[in-house]
Amino acid sequence: MAKNDKGEGQTGGIQSLDAALRLLVAMMERRGPVSLSELARDCRMPPSKVHRYLASFQHASLVEQAGRSGKYDLGPGAVTLGLSALARHDFVNRASDALPDLCTESGLTTLLSVWGNQGATVIRWERAASPTVTSMGLGTTLPLLNSATGRAFLAWAPQAPLQAIRDAELRHARKNPAIAPDVPADRDIDKLVETIRAKGYASVEGKFIPGLVAIAAPILDWQGEAQAVVTLIGTDPSVVQPGSEAVKRLIAFCEDLSFAPMTMADAK
Repeated sequence: MAKNDKGEGQTGGIQSLDAALRLLVAMMERRGPVSLSELARDCRMPPSKVHRYLASFQHASLVEQAGRSGKYDLGPGAVTLGLSALARHDFVNRASDALPDLCTESGLTTLLSVWGNQGATVIRWERAASPTVTSMGLGTTLPLLNSATGRAFLAWAPQAPLQAIRDAELRHARKNPAIAPDVPADRDIDKLVETIRAKGYASVEGKFIPGLVAIAAPILDWQGEAQAVVTLIGTDPSVVQPGSEAVKRLIAFCEDLSFAPMTMADAK
């Protein structure tokens, strides 16, 4: 084994372990069985070295080898490891712990919501240095159609739990179009959802709550479904514009805590 295979790197890591982990990452990114030569090429390693690592991975059940093709794939040990990590991942608390930093960096009031029995429910509230005047607070339940938070759940949350509230709000909106003026005239909610998902965030302007604007984005699990929604609230209309600094910060924050991409373009 080469000397730098077993030494420690400049950052304090073990170089041979770093190389082994690169192999696992390469296998993960392939999304299917891969040959030894392909792995060697992907990781820029000699095939003999790759073979030694793969043999160790097989002993630990992290990797398995197909019969006739001879290609390698992630094994049951990797599945068990992944499931254990998923079971320990707490989307809500991780987002809650990071929320004050997002509030400080954006300069906007920031809230975290989850889907509860009554709908989109605020569970954490961070007020900006220049607080917005609003009656909302912890425990507030926000509507689906005319709140940025609700719209983010509408676009990314599992649909079954939303169905009753969604249908009720749509019936109300048909009778009172001013409630959600930017919902398509035919009340085709799928068009609104498609627009939101394409942008990667939901937004509402001052026509809903006079003087306030808001943008919201989801924290997605490995199935691409919202576990929570983060919302920024301010008074400047430019906040909701695509490409604004607030939008960039919000999307980056949520993507960092998510397992799946938020936009349709990213998913392709």
